[in-house]
Amino acid sequence: MKLMLDLVRRHKQAAHGDVAIGIPSVCSAHPVVIAATLRECAAQGRPALIEATSNQVNQDGGYTGMTPLDFRRYVQGLAEAEGLAPELLLLGGDHLGPNAWRKLPAGAAMAKAEVMVAQYVAAGFRKIHLDCSMSCAGDPVPLPEPEIAARAVLLCRAAEMAWLQSPERGDPPVYVIGTEVPVPGGAHEDLGELEVTSPDAAASTLELHRVAFQRAGLEAAWERVVAMVVQPGVEFDHHKVIDYRPEKARALSAFIESQPGLVFEAHSTDYQTPERLAQLARDHFAILKVGPGVTFALRETLWALAAVEREWMGEGDGLVDTVLGVMRAEPEHWRGYYQDPKRLDVDLAYSLSDRIRYYWAHPAVREACRTMLARLDAAPPPLTLLSQYLPRQYEAVRDGRISTHTDALLRDGTVQALRPYLHACAA
Repeated sequence: MKLMLDLVRRHKQAAHGDVAIGIPSVCSAHPVVIAATLRECAAQGRPALIEATSNQVNQDGGYTGMTPLDFRRYVQGLAEAEGLAPELLLLGGDHLGPNAWRKLPAGAAMAKAEVMVAQYVAAGFRKIHLDCSMSCAGDPVPLPEPEIAARAVLLCRAAEMAWLQSPERGDPPVYVIGTEVPVPGGAHEDLGELEVTSPDAAASTLELHRVAFQRAGLEAAWERVVAMVVQPGVEFDHHKVIDYRPEKARALSAFIESQPGLVFEAHSTDYQTPERLAQLARDHFAILKVGPGVTFALRETLWALAAVEREWMGEGDGLVDTVLGVMRAEPEHWRGYYQDPKRLDVDLAYSLSDRIRYYWAHPAVREACRTMLARLDAAPPPLTLLSQYLPRQYEAVRDGRISTHTDALLRDGTVQALRPYLHACAA
């Protein structure tokens, strides 16, 4: 994690300038998203931070079916294939806490969370977000902040023990804390204006955690807390984005300037404009997380390729019909999000929360996707159809930057959502 520590150090040194020093954090398990990220970072010679959430990857497999060690090997294999130097690959664990087991009593859920965090660290993940902000069965709602800090300490102790006992050991983990954590994957409901975390609230969170770490004898680990999650006033719901307004976060940005070795981590920055992403980085949100925004771009590209297939080959929307049919037959990944039956068709296909991302690994969806891409590769469509449905990729093909192979088209469409992050953190 020397790269992370160095990044924070350089960001703090440039804190009063207009230079944006930061890093995007790509939180996805989709192979196209990860491969596109790794290839782009390899081309620019810069580190790639890939994170898995507690719902995606845990000791029970999560919704990907992968344990932390499985995920590490999976990403390392993609990094080797894409030519990213091993020292430039950073692995993080996002929302590591009892979220996946919050229906259990707190003791049982936290026991599961401790095992999970230990497995992440033992597998080589070195950026660990300690998130115990959610209430478990029998807990008050919301959970009091001192209890959140106490539970974070339990997870930190498990992480430190796993690091000390690891045969490879390597660098010790660095930590991210914070209690004003947006809902993973976007808001469940339509949103209005958001309240930015106040400097007093941020200071309180920081002090509560500092004291809790000190009382637990974790002073050395506290020195490796590099970031805290706060609410800068950004979020998205199903069809609307709440944009960053720097004037509302000015006091919060000034607060972090007085905290040595600490930056902000901004969640739910998906769909922010390039200029707003750059402003977030300048305002000390040095870690910019993105997840659904990238898989949304992946889905857009696949939908466009399905339209090309329909026009070129006279077929129906095989992929689209398959995906939406599977979602309706197996609604567990979206039922708690999409509440308006009159808008369900649009939400399923186009919502910014992009619950489709949970279905790409489904066997029927995977086969429909493979079939469509193979058909288009066997009978390449004319450039006029690319111009109609994939105009950015058409321009890239004309310029000789990519080929017309569907793999190239799909990756380029996906990476469009990543490039603003890389540009915002270019320094």
